[in-house]
Amino acid sequence: MSVHLSLIIPAYNEEVRVIVTLDRMGQHLARQDYDFEIIVVDDGSTDTTAELVKSLHPEVRLISYKPNRGKGHAVKTGMLAASGAYRLYSDADGSTPIEELDRMWPWFDAGADIVIGSRSLPESDVQVRQHYIRESMGRTFNKFVKLFLGLPFVDTQCGFKGFTAHSAGILFSRQQRNRFSFDAELLYIARKHHLRVHELPVCWINSPHSRVKIIKDSLDMLRGIFRIRLNDLARKYE
Repeated sequence: MSVHLSLIIPAYNEEVRVIVTLDRMGQHLARQDYDFEIIVVDDGSTDTTAELVKSLHPEVRLISYKPNRGKGHAVKTGMLAASGAYRLYSDADGSTPIEELDRMWPWFDAGADIVIGSRSLPESDVQVRQHYIRESMGRTFNKFVKLFLGLPFVDTQCGFKGFTAHSAGILFSRQQRNRFSFDAELLYIARKHHLRVHELPVCWINSPHSRVKIIKDSLDMLRGIFRIRLNDLARKYE
């Protein structure tokens, strides 16, 4: 049965944060006048993430698998399993409050296929910033994204992105990247298929428990950019 909104939350070893996030998201969505589903994709966690979700939020649809495959794979799995006319993925740490979803609807109503949250627009409300090294890493990555992929967005990596069911079907059926560069890959595919993308300034509160490994993950993200171009040459995004 289809619903108006599917909310997808990728989770890897999130036993400390995911229940608080689910509490807040569930309370906000319950106040809305549309039907919804929440999908948690447990990406091979080795802690009690899955058990906590099942016991404390039995209304949530849980997809769990092993081993860990990466955030991109988790988001793809949730998006392709979803039934919503609109599909939002949000990080398990709740860095972007779920209330920001309400600001996406006017852009979907105006014809956007995809609405992406941004921490880097002048109107963005960054209440708690990342460490300057992580901010520098993000800015450098976006420069490479603009240079090698030709994407115009100032923030491709914010973990708060909404899609119509139509655009989700196009993008996630073609997605190849399983880890951090998957966001840029999705936007690259969107451009190839002439989908309309709106970049929306959002509120963002940095979580101090980020699992991003500065050196290893930076190199993986940069390799991902070149792999995206190779995948394009191999016509994997047609």
